[in-house]
Amino acid sequence: MKKCILILDNIRSVENTGSIFRTADCLGVSKIILVGTTPAPIDRFGRKRKDFSKVSLGAEEFVPWEQIISIDEKLNELKKEGYKIVALEQDKKAKNLSTCEVNKLGKFVLIVGNEVDGIPRVTLGKCDEIIEIDMKGQKESMNVSVATGIALFNLI
Repeated sequence: MKKCILILDNIRSVENTGSIFRTADCLGVSKIILVGTTPAPIDRFGRKRKDFSKVSLGAEEFVPWEQIISIDEKLNELKKEGYKIVALEQDKKAKNLSTCEVNKLGKFVLIVGNEVDGIPRVTLGKCDEIIEIDMKGQKESMNVSVATGIALFNLI
């Protein structure tokens, strides 16, 4: 079975983050790393967030997670451990999700960013691959939790 670590880079919404935790649990994600302003399952006083667990349905109890300030050191550490780093982002260098090389990997990291600014350029530069979901309708993007679920379902 493939090993996947999911990095949520400055996701702004507790609802999206909670939803991603629930999806990650269902699909067997090994760990979730919360970067920057991404809401955590506990508040700054160490108390469980009711708004988070309402959406995640308690998935934060089953998926290991950690919260970090900066992504740079963590990406270097994961690369040394043999993980391929993949970003889900609309970019001119992005490959279509259905044809990307990630499908052949045994262990990988999937980075998703916030819906307004996306994944920062400096982070994209550290990725082994950038993937995107082909949009067939009039909208150019979809909700981050939905896109994460689609990507994970296809990659794991």
